[in-house]
Amino acid sequence: MNHSKVCFPLLVSLLIVSCTPNFNCNSNEIGNSKDVNPDAVYFDYSIRAEEGKDEVIVKLQYRMGGPNGTTLILDEPSKVELDGEKLPLDSAKLTGAYYEVLKSLTGFSGKHTIVFTDLYKNQYKEEIEFTPFTIDPPVPATLTRGELVFDLKGLDSIDFIRVVLTDTSFYSDDINEIDTVRNGKVIISADRLSTLENGPINLEFYKEIEKPVENGTREGGRIFITYGLKREFELKD
Repeated sequence: MNHSKVCFPLLVSLLIVSCTPNFNCNSNEIGNSKDVNPDAVYFDYSIRAEEGKDEVIVKLQYRMGGPNGTTLILDEPSKVELDGEKLPLDSAKLTGAYYEVLKSLTGFSGKHTIVFTDLYKNQYKEEIEFTPFTIDPPVPATLTRGELVFDLKGLDSIDFIRVVLTDTSFYSDDINEIDTVRNGKVIISADRLSTLENGPINLEFYKEIEKPVENGTREGGRIFITYGLKREFELKD
């Protein structure tokens, strides 16, 4: 086997993946909010959860001058609260300074409020809504090639999710794309399924919401909310 032919595409894939919303490409430098004009603070909010893991990760970052800017430590009286709870400061080499809290997935469904207070005690309130979804009926242990239909509960009548299907073959083309859900059904055609080999299949669905903040500074900000679930089945002819 020519390993250079294998490693080069893999390296390219990793470089592409590293700059998606699920991976950090922004500055990990750390500064202080007292050294920045409050109007130049960018809000970077993410809420992530996955079925089977009883936690929702709420991670809030503040950046200087835009989405790729230096991460900021909030100097008093500046602070951030989730549903009235003040979030603690943390930091990491890869991500810089951030404010994070873990919530139980059970009971987190519904609306929540993030309030950022700047150095002049001006408040910026952001309302978010977190809605997990489920597969019902369950995915059978074995599925036969052809059009596959999955029923999802908890989504809008017209909605969009990321569909990921992977097999165990190194050489086949996996499925990873945004698909439309109509009336709770997502359909994977036989043609799309033809890129996968028979055998164990990993199925993943992700609802990804990325939108600008509604009540931000002049620099604005973004909110990224994602919820995912995974299943496995055997594909056969």
